Amino acid sequence: MSTAVIVLIVIAAVVVVLGAAALALRARGAQGGRGLRRRFGPEYDRAVARHDGDAKAAERELAGRVERHGGLRERPLEPVELERFEARWTAAQERFVDSPKQAVDEADRLLAELAQARGFPDAAQYEEQLSALSVHHADHVHGYRHVHRVAHAHMGGGREGGGPGTEEMREAMIEARALFEDLTASAERHRGASRDRHESGGRAAARTDGHRGHLPWTFTGRHAKGS
Repeated sequence: MSTAVIVLIVIAAVVVVLGAAALALRARGAQGGRGLRRRFGPEYDRAVARHDGDAKAAERELAGRVERHGGLRERPLEPVELERFEARWTAAQERFVDSPKQAVDEADRLLAELAQARGFPDAAQYEEQLSALSVHHADHVHGYRHVHRVAHAHMGGGREGGGPGTEEMREAMIEARALFEDLTASAERHRGASRDRHESGGRAAARTDGHRGHLPWTFTGRHAKGS
């Protein structure tokens, strides 16, 4: 076999290998995008919006979050810890009627402390804590982002007045509550996996009724002062 023929064979083999690699990368990229969309849900769309519609840039950001925090294992809460967090959340919701801003501030602190207690990054590292939460609680993490933004905004008369109004604070509290319930529910699942279904169902129903009883702006028709 001549040298020229050998060279042609080698070139052809390289072309085939490179073509196969390109196709594999393209397929993996498409699969990765679909996987990230499934994993992050609405958080995927928010990331794309933050990157001005650049899906690839958003996917790189989300993939980075998974790489940094995907291996995190949430720590179950002790019963006394869970009860303490639930009591504080109930008190914050009740305070909303007379002091919406104080209630929002407490909700922001409470989510940060609860996330840290569950094993997420330190509360002082807000961005990293939020990033880790988005990997494991993507459906509700925006509640933390929203209540944190409102808690740290200057007070005013709403969107037109340059600061959060009562209605926006109410919305932030409701979204934050969804994350709070997700974090505490998963903590209970870790702690009570061996309990029978009847007992678990009874406890869950009791907790739900308790939350309904402490959401005056949502369920009883009462409103916060200034609304």
